[in-house]
Amino acid sequence: MAGPLTDALAWAVVALFLVGTLLRWRESEYARTVMISAWGVFAAFWAALVPHFAFVQKSFVEGFLSLAAVPASLYVGYLLYRGRDSLFVLSRAIAVMGVVYLPFETIPALTVGGLSLPSPRHVLISHTTAQTEWAMELLGYTPTLVEGDQGYLNTFKFVTDGGHIILFSIILACTGLGSIAIFVGLIAAVEAPLGRKLRALAIAVPVIYVLNIARTTFIGLMFGKQYMQWFVDEVLFLFGGTDPYKVSFYLSDRVISQVLAVVALVGVTYLVVRELPELLTIVEDVLYIVTREEYDLREALDLPDRSEIGPGAD
Repeated sequence: MAGPLTDALAWAVVALFLVGTLLRWRESEYARTVMISAWGVFAAFWAALVPHFAFVQKSFVEGFLSLAAVPASLYVGYLLYRGRDSLFVLSRAIAVMGVVYLPFETIPALTVGGLSLPSPRHVLISHTTAQTEWAMELLGYTPTLVEGDQGYLNTFKFVTDGGHIILFSIILACTGLGSIAIFVGLIAAVEAPLGRKLRALAIAVPVIYVLNIARTTFIGLMFGKQYMQWFVDEVLFLFGGTDPYKVSFYLSDRVISQVLAVVALVGVTYLVVRELPELLTIVEDVLYIVTREEYDLREALDLPDRSEIGPGAD
């Protein structure tokens, strides 16, 4: 997250979605009001993130998506107000996503009874760093692993032919946790047999994990070895940068990897819905939010009818 404000907003959003989910389960008349409020706070959360992604991270893709999420969240709240009850499923999914993601983002290292426990963030980043190092070595590269700004070994040190030092750090955004949390939330939110839910998770999580290690390895090597020093002046102008050594990073991460990540998420979604067609309810709602047109994707994707699957099928 960008800071204390967005952390607080994130926890507030998750808390509201969880309360709304509980009220909906208990068939309370207040469930709709709480969910609508949650989507309003969610819009404020994305608005607070826009400057961080656009100007600090210099990510056009994430900046645009954050900006687009503001009116989209408000529109979902409006649709819930107008009675589109299928959006309660999407709301439940976001509650679960937050429960999965936020502990890694916000829980610090702890000392309990004299025993020091690393933060969840530290554990996940260290694991991703180790796997990325293994992949780089498999390809014949051996950068030095050094301590980063966060106080643990998560930074690869490269030295160019001219003696310039390039540091590439693995941070939480490099772990694939965000994408995994999305699919865990989606799969948990729909009503389907546990067996098929577990099979859907068994498809999504390993694929995202492998693709993410490929991504961090690709970015690290392209940046560290300066393999993409193309159109230096133009790229620096587009990203508002001044360091010519970061051109390979901008192209490999901010352009190529982030665009491919969107494509990969679409592909993983297709694989998952073939195992768990109930997810189409959420996908169709998202498409409606974007296009304001109704869709029936079951026939287009050649999937079995939901009624044919039945609540007991696994």
